[in-house]
Amino acid sequence: MFTSSEITLARRRLRSRIVIAAVIAASVAAGLTALVIAHRGTTRAVTPPPPLPVTAPRVPANDQAETELATRAMVPLPVQAALPTRLAPQEPGPAITVPGSSTVVGSWIPTGFPDTPEGALGQLKALNETAVEGGDPSTYDRAYARLAEPGAPSSEDSGLHTLLTNFRRSAGLSAGSAEAGLRVDYDVTHGLIKGSVEDNHFAVVCTLGQLTFEFQTRSTTLGVGDCQAMRWTGSGWKISHGVRAAYAPAAWPGSLDSVKAGYRALTVDGGR
Repeated sequence: MFTSSEITLARRRLRSRIVIAAVIAASVAAGLTALVIAHRGTTRAVTPPPPLPVTAPRVPANDQAETELATRAMVPLPVQAALPTRLAPQEPGPAITVPGSSTVVGSWIPTGFPDTPEGALGQLKALNETAVEGGDPSTYDRAYARLAEPGAPSSEDSGLHTLLTNFRRSAGLSAGSAEAGLRVDYDVTHGLIKGSVEDNHFAVVCTLGQLTFEFQTRSTTLGVGDCQAMRWTGSGWKISHGVRAAYAPAAWPGSLDSVKAGYRALTVDGGR
């Protein structure tokens, strides 16, 4: 079992990597950032292991199993993998079918996903697409808090919060402020199920999509991933209490790098 010091060290290293990636991503969006400002007056590439399976084998349910699953390192990719590039010749396998939401149309964050790992992935997809829209880290934090268990990792440690915060800071925009003509959205098209324990009531799932920053007629798009440990509460999926899941590899969706990382295309049951 991991010691508390080992877990703390691993989290610090992972956080350092995502912050570096976020800073580089913000630099890639420099053209867009310059427009906003004017309007207002890494990891080393290595040979990766084979792609992860859609659903990893179950292991006995206990805190150690959950911690090991959540903190197990993801496939490392160079930060350049997030840039637009050509797609892989073919997908690594069949698409993952995620169920649709059963909540009333118009709910801020769709919920009502079933008690399956695919349901957990559907819930994370719905959360991330909703929370990132507009590019405001304070909005992301509110959405995250709505679906987080007591004792869940802080939203401020998440990769998406870090990206949005760095973008806002480099653009001279404070959290909570609005800017006419600025559009930010996250279109999730791929994902993976890292694994599950506790009879699938604890699952670590990851989304991958295109994060687009647009201002007036200019736009910049990056491939961004997000992994979270999710727990079934009896009535729905929540971001689990306990350790934070290892940060997701960032890759252009459908690229060879995304295939190497184990991502697969997503289809939503019912075509929504």
